[in-house]
Order: sequence, then C-alpha cells, then structure tokens
Amino acid sequence: MRFQLLGPLSITDGRDMVVLPPSKPTSLLAALLVRPGEVVPTSRLRQAVWGEEQPATAKAALQSCVLRLRRLFAKYDIEEQAVVAVAGGYLVPADHDTLDLLRFRRLAARADGAGETELPLLRKALGLWRGPLLTNVPSELLHRDEVPRLVEERLRVVERVCEIQLARGRGREVLVDLWEATRAHPQHEGLTAQLMRALYRVGRQNEALAEYRRIRTHLRDELGVDPGAELQRLELAILRGDEPRGPEIEPAAPAAVALEPAVRPSAPGPFTDADTDGTPTPATAPATAPAPAPAPAPTVAAAEHPSPDSPVSAKGGSAAGAPAERGPAPVPRLPHVPGFTGRCRETADLVAHLGGADVGAGVGTGGTAPLLALVSGGPGMGKTALALHAAHLVADRYPGGAVLLPMSGPDGAPRPAADAAAALRALLRCRDGGAPCLVILDDVVHPDQVRDLLDATGPGAVIVTSRLGLAALVATHGPAVVQLGALSPRESDALLTAVLGRERVAAEAAAARTLAELCGHVPLALRIVAARLLTRPRTRLADYAEWLRRDLPARLALPDDPRMSVPLALDGALRRLPAPLADAHLRLARLHGRITAPATAGALAIPETEAEELLERLLDHGLLEDDQPGTLRMNELFRAHALRRTARTGDEVPRAVTATARRALPSGAT
Repeated sequence: MRFQLLGPLSITDGRDMVVLPPSKPTSLLAALLVRPGEVVPTSRLRQAVWGEEQPATAKAALQSCVLRLRRLFAKYDIEEQAVVAVAGGYLVPADHDTLDLLRFRRLAARADGAGETELPLLRKALGLWRGPLLTNVPSELLHRDEVPRLVEERLRVVERVCEIQLARGRGREVLVDLWEATRAHPQHEGLTAQLMRALYRVGRQNEALAEYRRIRTHLRDELGVDPGAELQRLELAILRGDEPRGPEIEPAAPAAVALEPAVRPSAPGPFTDADTDGTPTPATAPATAPAPAPAPAPTVAAAEHPSPDSPVSAKGGSAAGAPAERGPAPVPRLPHVPGFTGRCRETADLVAHLGGADVGAGVGTGGTAPLLALVSGGPGMGKTALALHAAHLVADRYPGGAVLLPMSGPDGAPRPAADAAAALRALLRCRDGGAPCLVILDDVVHPDQVRDLLDATGPGAVIVTSRLGLAALVATHGPAVVQLGALSPRESDALLTAVLGRERVAAEAAAARTLAELCGHVPLALRIVAARLLTRPRTRLADYAEWLRRDLPARLALPDDPRMSVPLALDGALRRLPAPLADAHLRLARLHGRITAPATAGALAIPETEAEELLERLLDHGLLEDDQPGTLRMNELFRAHALRRTARTGDEVPRAVTATARRALPSGAT
C-alpha cells in the first residue's frame, strides 16, 4: 500500500485506490504526511485537526484520533507504515516507494542536470499530480500553510519543463500548459513571461502584449504593484521586435494515450524503480476533469473526477497538448477514477455492447471490423468519464489493451486525419500480437474522423465520444448510441452524498436539492460544488447555495484548476459554434420554459422552417434537450450562463439572424 498526497488524500495498492473520507483522522494523516519522516509536534497536529477551537481534552482527543488512524491502517493492511509515537509528537515513516510526494521530489532532483533525460523525468514527476491538493482534508491550517508550499514545488517543475521546451523551439507545444498555468496562477510573473515568449515566437505578438496587460492589471488591482523589471524589459523587447524568436519546430502531434488491461501481474507499480528511465508512470486520474469512472472495489468514500471532456491518461492527467515521450513502452494499468455515481442504465448498456460475443470476431466483412459505440452529450456531462469507465469494466475482453486518442484540439478544431491515423498506428503497434483492442476516439467533431480510422483499428471495439449526435455516422454504421443529459435528481443527490457523506447531506436535504437544481444537475457543476464543500466542512449547504445563487454560474469554478470551470466549459462550447448558432443560443435563453419553433421564429425574426433547422442544430450540439414532442428546453445552468454572458458584456444579441448568417447555418452544423 502507498499513500497519495498529490491530489485528494488516498491509499492505493497500485491497482485500486481508496480516497479517504473527510474526517479528523484524515486531517491527522495529511498533517503527518506533508512532513514525511519528521516528528510533527502534538501542538501542530492539534491545530491541523481542530484549528483554533480545540477541545478541552485535546491531548486525549489526539490520542483517540491516532488510534482511529491506526485502525484505518489495519483495515487496509498497512500496519508496517504505522503512526509512530515519539517524544513530543508523532511521525509516519515514508520513502519514495510509499509516498508520491517523495517520489515527485526524487524525480525532480534526478532531473537536475540530467541532460537529455531531464525533460522525461520532469514530465514523470508532474504525472504524479492528480488534481487539486487535499480536497478531502478538512483542515484550514494545512490548506493555509502546507498546500501553497507544495503547489510552489510543482510550479518550479512546470516552469523548468516550459523553459526546456522553449529552448528547443517548441513554442506551440508549450502553449496549452502555459495557458492553464497562468490562469490558475494569474500573479505568477515567471510563467507569464514564458507565455509571452511562446506567443511571440509563434507570431502572436498582440496576444503576447495582451498577457502583459493582463498581469499588470491583476497585480495593480490585487497588490497595488507593477510587474517586475524582467517582465517590463520583455514587454519593451516585444514592442521593439528585439526579443529573439528562436527556431520554431513543427509542433508534435497531440498526445495519444495507451491503456493496458487492468490486470497485468508483471506491471511495475506506480512508485517502483522500474519506471525511472523517463517513461510515463501509471497513476490514478481530475478531476477534471474530467473523468468519473466507478471503481468496482473497494468502496470509495470521496469523489475524484477529471475534467469531463478532457482526454485522460494512464498517468491520470490531461493528455491534451502534452507531447508523447519516446522510450521503452510502459505497461500502464487501466486507471481507476473513484467516486463515480449514477449513469447505471447507460453504463449497463455500454458494457453489454462492448462485452458482446462479437468481440474479437469482427462484425463486418472479413471479421475485422470493430464493435462501435457512440457516447454523446453536451458540455460537462461526463462523456469521456463513461467511456473510460466502460473500458475499465470490459478490460478482460480486450487482451490487446485500450487506447485513448484525442480527436480535437483545445479550441475544438478537428485533429487532422493523417495525424490521427499515424498516432493510432503507433499506439496499436504496441498491442499483443494483433489481439482485440479497445479504442476510445475522444471528442470527435465530424463523422469522417471516425470512418477514416475504423479500418486501422482492426478487431475489437471503438468508443466514440462527441458533443454532437453524429447522425450521419449512426445512419451508415449503426453504433450503439448512449446519449448523456443532466443527471436525475436522485443521481445528483447520490453524487453529493458520496462526496460529502450521508450525515451532512441528510442534515440539510432541502439545501442539497437546491444545490443540485442550481447546478442544473450537470455532473461537472456538481463535482465543483462538492469539491468546494469538502474543503469547507463548517459551511452550511444552505449558506453555500445562497452564495452560489448570487453569481451563478461564475462561482462554479475551482481556482486551482482552470479546467474545472463551468463558465469556461460553456464559453468553449459556444466558441465551437458558428456565430449564428451561438447568437441564437444566447437569445433563446430569454425564452423561459419550453422552446418551440414558433417562439424561436418570433424571437429571432426568422421563418419558422429556419427556426426548426436552427433548433435541431442546437439540439445536436447538446445545448438544448428534448422535452415533449415539438418542444425543447434549455438546461437552467446553460440558461443562466447565457443570460450572464449577455449581461456581462453589455452586448445586445442581434434582434434577427440575417440572411447572410442564415446561409451560414448549414455549413457550420457539423
């Protein structure tokens, strides 16, 4: 068993993982592990567990808490890593094999001056991070004093990785990482400088200068200071054209991720020395986004989800924008993403299809065509999550392993066909002698992307995830179709209960229902709410719901992970649309309740036949839902976002879709 600090506090055996429930023993364990191998004074531990309001019998209460923690260790057979009582405090013995924090530090130290292996080692170190730190640890002291220190350790590694990439002329490759890092840490001048250089070197001078204005405004508003001398010199150099552009290397293909079957006896564990040669290290997944997948065993007490529509790797991070490293092929395990709740019918349907008798035999001419399944739905509904979960459950049916291939870029642009085919061929070369393989084509934006790759996959199965209904693919290939909408009220309640605990939710059942309604029963929004409440154990659900209501959906975001943001997810969905569709969506938000073709025609001043076509396209993009025959409805969270976006910008949505815009609708519908 090993401890995992770099994310929600959890225990893993390398295959299954248990995220500990928010409790006093969990806070005690976190306080000991953030200082591994050190004697932590009892006064410090009492503060970490109880804060300033310590019980009168704090000494005895701490001893009782230690006993509860030791019982927890016994439950998971990790008595060898017991809490050790010493003079003045306690300690937990740990090394790089038993604690991911020490593993991270060891890899970072080995990378220093390692030459060509420095970048792979640093990437491996970053791959150990599984999302926001200690979200299930209800200790204000740890979040105030320890989490920022650990985050700073990660940022130093991120900066070094970006510095190496920029020095090698890979400005395009590093942009995604720098965008995310600067949005999560808007005051960080070093990362902003790197982003400005990367933008300038790929010919985006105006955006580089805009980044300087952004951080200058932020620092003045928040701290009353100007950017440092380095940033000021960089801005001046970019304005004058004096900043060297450097050789810009053609960007590498977007990352593709190979996932092997869940049971591989020969596979090294996530912290063994077998993975110190620069190859990716298996670990567990973000939240974030994300993707939730149920762990069949053991029971997980707290949820952890990656970004719902982001590619998820066997390392547990986002695969989007990260170049794949060369080296000996690892043997990663199919990742467990604990805390998955709901989607029982959809999961059963997908697993039944993927586990059918035709697997490996082929369902087309020559017995080589794969089984095909389509998982579609709007932003934030957890499509990638369900695909990964199903892949995990049927892993034993696919001895060739599983492959996750991103099919679009961060901006929603489709991945070039030749690039996708080359990446898929490279991944499939590693499978076991042509054995049936499961391929996940993630975030497909056009049916032809799938058709072009089906022949390359061979026997096995393909899961397609998409925000679109891909009706043309359904018509020609007849896949099993799983359409994801908002969760049911019962599923939303179950999700909150799984994360926050039955006692806390039952104590404020009405407030929990209000929270679910404010979230529109959208999984991404519910996970964000649950994560925030986990870190605020004294906050009443009713108070939080009222706070949320005052600025919905802007407050549905996690400050330490920009991917976990409802506004950003919905803004991104609108950017993918042709301008007429995006404008129509914003204007239709003013039609409260049912949306019909006549009402749409009146609101947009267009003929009813064109209104019907427009509604069909919005429905296909997952921004509207079926209600009753002839009527559609907009999710209340999507509606709140559209209304707030219009009010925030002060722009009036066009009163009519012009003839030019209407002509653009058919070509922009895919």
